[in-house]
Amino acid sequence: MYYELSKHNLRISRQKAIPVLWNDVKMKLGFRADLIVNDKVIIELKSVENIAPVHPKQVLTYVRLTDMKLGLLINFNEALIKNGIKRIVNNL
Repeated sequence: MYYELSKHNLRISRQKAIPVLWNDVKMKLGFRADLIVNDKVIIELKSVENIAPVHPKQVLTYVRLTDMKLGLLINFNEALIKNGIKRIVNNL
């Protein structure tokens, strides 16, 4: 996946540490984003039998904390990958 995205001239950050500011407390490592594409899209990768209700909420939180507009939750444990992709938007 990383190779396919980068060969189309997309900037990819893998396992990027994202700092979080909460109630005047700054954490150097709030979370690690699996992939960030062109500083616009967060991609969270999973390989689980079923996506739990917490997984889309996790991605929405990541999208909100980074002030991005789009997140993708991709579960590789599906027979067809298109069935494992969930789009999460922030304030659209």
